[in-house]
Amino acid sequence: MTSLDNTSPSRSAILDAHDLADFSDGGVFDELTAFTAALCETPICLVSIVGDATQRFLSRQGLDVCETPRETSFCAHAMLGSDLLVVSDATQDPRFADNPLVTGEPFIRFYAGAPLMTDDGFPLGSLCVIDRVPRTGLTPLQEQGLRVMASQVMAALGSRKTTKIQQTNEAVAKQALSETEQKFRILADTMPQMVWSTLPDGHHDYYNARWYEFTGVPVGSTDGEGWNGMFHPDDQEQAWERWRHSLRTGEPYEIEYRLRNAEGKYRWTLGRALPIRDADGHITRWFGTCTDIHEQKLLMEQREMVSQELSHRIKNIFSVINGLIGLSTRAHPQLKELANELRARIMSLGQAHDFVRPHSARSQPGATQATLKGLLEKLLSAYQSETQRVRISGDDVRIDDRSATPLALIFHELATNAAKYGALSTHEGSVVVEISDSPDDVIIEWTESGGPRIELAPKVEGFGSRLIELSISNQLGGRISNSWNPDGLQVVAAIPRNAMSRPLPETT
Repeated sequence: MTSLDNTSPSRSAILDAHDLADFSDGGVFDELTAFTAALCETPICLVSIVGDATQRFLSRQGLDVCETPRETSFCAHAMLGSDLLVVSDATQDPRFADNPLVTGEPFIRFYAGAPLMTDDGFPLGSLCVIDRVPRTGLTPLQEQGLRVMASQVMAALGSRKTTKIQQTNEAVAKQALSETEQKFRILADTMPQMVWSTLPDGHHDYYNARWYEFTGVPVGSTDGEGWNGMFHPDDQEQAWERWRHSLRTGEPYEIEYRLRNAEGKYRWTLGRALPIRDADGHITRWFGTCTDIHEQKLLMEQREMVSQELSHRIKNIFSVINGLIGLSTRAHPQLKELANELRARIMSLGQAHDFVRPHSARSQPGATQATLKGLLEKLLSAYQSETQRVRISGDDVRIDDRSATPLALIFHELATNAAKYGALSTHEGSVVVEISDSPDDVIIEWTESGGPRIELAPKVEGFGSRLIELSISNQLGGRISNSWNPDGLQVVAAIPRNAMSRPLPETT
């Protein structure tokens, strides 16, 4: 049995948890107390909640007062029992004989109370019936009915507790959300980028202070689809198409467009957005940024102009060198053949340079940029014919300026030798270049067929062969082997993958 001295602070907290501190009856238990009084044939029935200093009546039948002091409470005793407390004649019970509620109004004689107990055993009060005349007790049916009605009271109070918890949690969550949103807005307003957010369907509902500062438009004027009017007319269709694609697929949004500022001028801007998803993977919101990249864009265009000018000058240098070689051969005709070979090598270097130099979208050549197949197709295009005498197949591999020059020299030498002595020196001959990309090496096989039959391998290694060997081993760190088959030369080069191109920078 629980002690009568139950005045710890936790009692008030538990009563508050059941939303009883400010309970207003509103007739919630009126039918119940009326039915219980009729069932037990008593003039008074009460739903009593015992607090620290008073007992309050959540519902009362046959009594006018709303509360009485705790020290005079019968229910403070009843709530501590495990079953009904029945007092047949209070004037004869030492506990209650001198109680003001016995000696005065309402002149209690008979009392029967069922404890109101929480699921974890905490006593709240009791459902009681009172008579002004002594009685021997209640019938078994009346006792059962009093217990059932007490359980109904507790079910209703438990529901109030659940509702109170839900309301409290919602209030806490709302407060936390409000604080989080406030912190987000403060953070977003301090960022140098323009920040915005949309609903899952793409409806724009938030822009930070930087957006309004940059655009100079009134707050709220670009909500919904109003933002589209801020783009340059030539960029609107592409921006919309990219945004709709992200909304449809959930893929990150990224695009460069021109955005009108407060002065009415268009500035290049990088727009990015990422979706926020819930635990089930559904998009709940999009958060995006707009970053002013106008100066960077102009700088890139200037660099492109400088790059094109430098490339033009370098190509002119190649042409000047070839011209000087041509002038020299006039004075020394005996060097004409050597000079032609040298000029051809210089021209192959010029082609390699033009192939891998930095390009913009406007200056990029039509061929696949910065790939091995693209380079080979350009270098060997002079040897093609209607019968496609040179066939390039297999994997394609990315290359850069570091590998392009030695690769251009290697295949220029192979093609030149094939045109002089090998498969390309006859109309029926052909060359197959097969590229295989393995985890460690790129394997390139040069196979000639249909040319003059080879009886013996050359005994003396020429300058071209030494140039190929040096380019493969010294510059690319690879290996090369030659097979002088009767049907034609086969060259197999194994080049480390990391020598073909540098790793691409990571993108965010």
